[in-house]
Amino acid sequence: MIEEDDLIILSVGADDAGYRLDAYIARETGLTRNAVQRLTDGGFVLLNGAIPKAGAKLKAGDGVTVAPPPPAAADLIPQDIPIDIVYQDKDVAVINKAKGMVVHPAAGNPDGTLVNAIMYHIGDLSGIGGEIRPGIVHRIDRMTSGLLVVAKNDAAHNFLSDELKTHSVSRVYYCLVEGNIREDEGTVDAPIGRSRTDRKKMAVTPDGRNAVTHWRVLERFGDITFLRVELETGRTHQIRVHMAYIKHPIVGDEVYGRAKNRLGITGQALHAGELTFTHPRTGERMHFTAPLPGDFSAALEKLRRTKGE
Repeated sequence: MIEEDDLIILSVGADDAGYRLDAYIARETGLTRNAVQRLTDGGFVLLNGAIPKAGAKLKAGDGVTVAPPPPAAADLIPQDIPIDIVYQDKDVAVINKAKGMVVHPAAGNPDGTLVNAIMYHIGDLSGIGGEIRPGIVHRIDRMTSGLLVVAKNDAAHNFLSDELKTHSVSRVYYCLVEGNIREDEGTVDAPIGRSRTDRKKMAVTPDGRNAVTHWRVLERFGDITFLRVELETGRTHQIRVHMAYIKHPIVGDEVYGRAKNRLGITGQALHAGELTFTHPRTGERMHFTAPLPGDFSAALEKLRRTKGE
């Protein structure tokens, strides 16, 4: 199963009518025509919901979906990589992912991922995510730290996936952003899709998927603001894109903001600090917290000391 946020979803405009499908996808994604042909032959490309020929001619309004193929299942092996298991029972496990760890294998990261680690330390996992993503219900970026829930059987996975779709799972993040946000709280309601200028990035786009982010100021440090952010939806890079969209990119975000920062933080200052969901077996609301990682915490203390001087 390919998760929706892994898909590249394209809408054909009037200027692209008459294009060959493979040429259009190659232009929009940066893939070679041969790579597009292989994806199409493998069933990883859909045109208006159906598997097309690579040379199909496009019409205005056509919908094109491209799903990157998963890496070979043979690459997925249990690995004794230390992980922070916050909680587990026979249905679920909650992991506090370290910054720098990729959640599941993908191109360029065939192993050393959280999936490899949980296969070693936990073992029994749901199969709904496929051979490459056993147990993975939702993800967080490689350079973001914090909490995520893992399903240990298919019933738990289905239940938690439904909870995510109905926004019943609460995910709270903490971040440092560039600039001084004067308002005490606010909401960014702006659709997110693939960037038209850089297919490796996400962006606020008119034809993107609904995306809503709620934020509240915790502390101000002049040109840096400490925020509590809650996701209503869960799009790829949502918080990072939305913060950059309102001109307050996350500190250390090398993709959507300025990579260099004076705070000594590696990667973006973004941490999934709270996770709340309904237990799939008992119906109990489960709430978990994870402290800020060391570099984030040290940066915050440095800002507080500087502010007090």
